[in-house]
Amino acid sequence: MSDMPPKLAEIVDEFASAPREVVLEMLLEFADAVPALPDELKDHEGMEQVPECQTQFFLRAEVQQDDTVRTWFDCPPEAPTTRAFAGILSEGLESASAAEILAVPDDLYSRMRLATAISPLRIRGGTAILARLKRQIREQESARA
Repeated sequence: MSDMPPKLAEIVDEFASAPREVVLEMLLEFADAVPALPDELKDHEGMEQVPECQTQFFLRAEVQQDDTVRTWFDCPPEAPTTRAFAGILSEGLESASAAEILAVPDDLYSRMRLATAISPLRIRGGTAILARLKRQIREQESARA
């Protein structure tokens, strides 16, 4: 899966090859791995809400001077599946460049074979999270150009 950052490709491969009965367990592990927001983002100032998600979900992408992207996500613990999307992206995109993230395929969650374990509505929310993250990066890249 050379069309995405190596860490993310590894996560995608793990999910795609996992037996259906362990996929939810794997998702829950990622839900627990979402880093806490820094104090300055705790009130979601400067973060974008993702209305396509069934639960409140906020994100922020920031392109750094070295072209790597920092990401922040916030989603309540009561929404473990949606929170898992944040954990997957947080871990999989760590230290990735803007170009690498923009190249992540839009059908990421289909490639992970998540449709066998979670509802299409949840997958739609995850797809919207990735789309908004990419849009924020493109906007920052345009502003810098």
